[in-house]
Amino acid sequence: MADTLRRLTNTSSFSVLQDKLESWHKDYHVISCDQNLNRCCELIELTAKIQGELFAILNFTAAEGGHYAGVDTLKMRLLPWLGSCFSMTRPSVSADTSLQLIQESVEKDRRIRELSTSHDNDMQKMETQLCSTRMQLDSVRAELVDAQKELDETKSKSATTLLATEDEILQLKADLRSAHEQVEIYKRKMDALDDYERQIRLLRDEVSYLSTEKAMLQERLVRSRSPSPLPRLSRSSSPMRSESPTRAQLTNSSRHARLVSRFSDLYAVERLEAQTLLRRYITDLEMVQKIIFIAVVESFKTAKLAYRQFKLRVRKTLSPSHFGPESLEDAAVDYIVRNLDLYDVQDSVNDVINAMNVNPRISFPPEVDFVLISSLIRETCRVAFAMQTLDPPLDLAFASDGELYNENKYRRSYDSEFTAPLVMYHVWPALVEGNAVLVKGEAVTRRGALWSRSRSRSRSTSPVRSRSLSPTRSLAFNSKRHLSPERLTASYL
Repeated sequence: MADTLRRLTNTSSFSVLQDKLESWHKDYHVISCDQNLNRCCELIELTAKIQGELFAILNFTAAEGGHYAGVDTLKMRLLPWLGSCFSMTRPSVSADTSLQLIQESVEKDRRIRELSTSHDNDMQKMETQLCSTRMQLDSVRAELVDAQKELDETKSKSATTLLATEDEILQLKADLRSAHEQVEIYKRKMDALDDYERQIRLLRDEVSYLSTEKAMLQERLVRSRSPSPLPRLSRSSSPMRSESPTRAQLTNSSRHARLVSRFSDLYAVERLEAQTLLRRYITDLEMVQKIIFIAVVESFKTAKLAYRQFKLRVRKTLSPSHFGPESLEDAAVDYIVRNLDLYDVQDSVNDVINAMNVNPRISFPPEVDFVLISSLIRETCRVAFAMQTLDPPLDLAFASDGELYNENKYRRSYDSEFTAPLVMYHVWPALVEGNAVLVKGEAVTRRGALWSRSRSRSRSTSPVRSRSLSPTRSLAFNSKRHLSPERLTASYL
């Protein structure tokens, strides 16, 4: 009996029963109905086990007291309690097994509590970590928002900087345009200044000429008042006329230098502009250069003819009223020099274009019109017309395809064969004064030039042949050889 009581005491069955009751009371409203029933059955089983152990102790205690010991206690307490229809079932297991099961149950409950406690601790730790993670996430979100704000500010600053840079670029472009315009204005002013200087030089020459003429007139006035017959004799003599220079004679050297320089400018500027215009329609560079060369030659021919006709009209106009120390020829030239703007250059341009349209040496597409190079023709006609007023006049050197190359008259083009002796075609004519070459021309020399020239003549009408004098004109020329120079000039005009 003492051993059974000791085992029951060591197992702390009532403590376990109390703990289970408290645990059930806490979880009653949380767990389900089946779980509550299981808890209740478990408590009933545990109570029955404890009661079985107590009845065993009661049996052993009553056996130790003898037959009559404890009868009164059993009658007064046990029997009334049994009378209340309480039936105690006999456990199906032994006392030791029951106690062992109770002990295992207690151990399981203790482990469950420990696991629950550890679970609660883990949950608290996880909640703590979750809170810290949420705080870190909030901080990261805040940093992300700050970074987004910084990015937006950077974008706005970059956009502002870009707009400012574009404004600066536009301003610089505007400044550049204004600078170019100022440069153009300065260039025009420089050109105007050069024109003013040329006009000043011309006025100075005119002033010197007028001063000389005034001195001559004063001298003639003094001699006319003198009673001596010598001034009258010298007045009518021819040496006196040759001593009074005209404006054309006074400005001959300056006009000579200016016209030679202008002829060089025609080669360097107007020729290249005309070549660029023609290359848009004609791909053959050789044909383009031939067209420009023929245009210059025809311009000189037309301008010389126009000068002779203009001079003839001037002589006819001045001859009835002419008087003075200079001759009629000098007066006519001086009048032309003073009135170069009366030259009808457009008429000469039309004549040059008409001559080029019938020139057999030029082959060009039908959509090309020589009006494209009318600016070159106009300037060349003006220069050629003004060159005829010089003494002696300037002219172009005679040139023909297949001629022997002359280094004194021409320089070779970059695409020439420098060992070829003959000229294939001319790029620019040479300017001569009598037999002296003032400005060299440009020619293309290649081998086989004579053969290609003869082949082109066999295919088309020869331009040299078309320029030769007719028999009637040859006879007329021979008959005019015995005429005076003035009549000869008039007959040619």
